[in-house]
Amino acid sequence: MRKQTGFTLIEIAIVLVIIGLLLGGVLKGQELIQGARVRNLASTDDGIKSAFFTFQDRFRALPGDCNAACLANITGATTAGNGDGQITGNEAIAAWDHLSHAGMITGTYVFNATIAPGTTNPTNAYGGTLQLIYDAVYADAGTAATRHNLKIGNQIPGNVIGELDRKIDDGNAQTGTFRYSAGSAAGANAASAAALCHTAGVWIVTATIDSNCGGATLL
Repeated sequence: MRKQTGFTLIEIAIVLVIIGLLLGGVLKGQELIQGARVRNLASTDDGIKSAFFTFQDRFRALPGDCNAACLANITGATTAGNGDGQITGNEAIAAWDHLSHAGMITGTYVFNATIAPGTTNPTNAYGGTLQLIYDAVYADAGTAATRHNLKIGNQIPGNVIGELDRKIDDGNAQTGTFRYSAGSAAGANAASAAALCHTAGVWIVTATIDSNCGGATLL
């Protein structure tokens, strides 16, 4: 009769250690990927803000709102704004035409009355459409005031946008310079309803996390 043998305690322990290492590696990999995406969004936010203020300083006008006289200084830009100091309506699309042809952002964007992500407007790491606009479409603990803001785009998971807010601002979706935003009527897409992305300013990062949140940086 053949003697049956099983795994020894040492063999079982080795297998458990290997499984633990594999699980730890997967989780660490996911953490690194999330961290990279947060840094990408933060870099995009910083780059656009810098371009916005540099454009304003150089041309004494806002991108998109730059009128015909202003636009004469930007080779290749096609659509002028009305010069009233506010980026409204189609000026929110023209803003990227002005910034890219002024050499202040990477990529070349062209004006079209209908937003085409990647062509008229840049997109974030998740494919959400960026906007520069003068509106009050962002969360506020009180009543949101109409002001210029950069919408970083939607399709961002709640845990990522929550970490982004903690990295660049105060971590509260209703206060500080970075807030929750569903997007704008002029946008090509919109984020999920506020209740799915934050509760009284606290970003939802639990198992019920939503994968279509958006944010706006006040300028």
